Amino acid sequence: MGFLIPERWTRGGLVLSKPAGLSNSQVVGDPCVVWDPDIQQWRMFLFYSPPGHAHAVCIGKDANDVGPGCWRLEGPIRFTNSDGYGSAATHKPYIVQDAEHPGRAALVDGRYWMVSVGQHLGRKYIHRAYADKLAGPWTFEPGPLVAAGDGDAWDAKHADAVTGIYFPRREQFVYFYMGYPQHKQPRHLSPMGNAQGVAVQRIGETGATKIGEMFSPSEVPGHWASGWVGGLQVVPGREHRWIGLLNASPTPPNPMPDADITCEEPAPSLGGFAYCDEEFPITGWRWRDQPIEHVGDIPADAVKTGEGVNLWRHYLLQLPNGTTALFYNSGPYGNEQLFVKYARV
Repeated sequence: MGFLIPERWTRGGLVLSKPAGLSNSQVVGDPCVVWDPDIQQWRMFLFYSPPGHAHAVCIGKDANDVGPGCWRLEGPIRFTNSDGYGSAATHKPYIVQDAEHPGRAALVDGRYWMVSVGQHLGRKYIHRAYADKLAGPWTFEPGPLVAAGDGDAWDAKHADAVTGIYFPRREQFVYFYMGYPQHKQPRHLSPMGNAQGVAVQRIGETGATKIGEMFSPSEVPGHWASGWVGGLQVVPGREHRWIGLLNASPTPPNPMPDADITCEEPAPSLGGFAYCDEEFPITGWRWRDQPIEHVGDIPADAVKTGEGVNLWRHYLLQLPNGTTALFYNSGPYGNEQLFVKYARV
């Protein structure tokens, strides 16, 4: 059964917080949660900085219990090597999932697959690793899977914030990633806005083939995604064939040559949905008119626990009892923590 987009959410609270005693540029977020058959529980992969990656195991009373107090941090992800291109450093890990079974890691050629973000000569790129078990250790494939583009390309500065799904009937991997431009793009509202693109890869191919931009910033003035577009999760839907969950912003970037990320991805980051009715979801997407929540609507008690400024990468997880859990990180840049909401539809 596919996802139905909920209209109402109930806050569950803080799931994972920053390490005690560390205050500068500590990020806990960008979650990816999959079922680990070896432990018969959920395993979470996340952007945990430093070093940029970590995994956690759910220790709730059952598979429906995924909220505060239910996660044990296991520490950094174990890797056996570097990727032979940039360095062993990586961040924003995401487990490639079965397109027909979200929340279940794709087992392809007897291996699990992880995509994440590396950096070489100041430019971000996507690389891939494999493992026999979700607990690791993971081994990087050599070289980039998706590199940043050239010249005036929409992704010429960075290829970032990747997600991956595998289509077993097509024997094809699909990667969605966030591209940063170096130069102005032919858009009216946000010529320097980051966009979401797509690349594909068949079994046995050593790299992915870029298809191009898939989600550009909306050209509707005031739309919640008219400034820039971030990470994307794609899951099968009920009312529509596919549901996309993204983070985006109504604020267009205006980065200077030495600007930091707060200019490239100006606040507020918001979470929201799009939908697609194509058989293969690399074209034909349409935005929903409103985000899940505006930052100004965050209740005061949630602000006290650390929410505010931005609502970053969101991740949907359908629980066995029919509840949908929505994980997301929120807070000022470099000080984000991980929270959860619930809906039952």
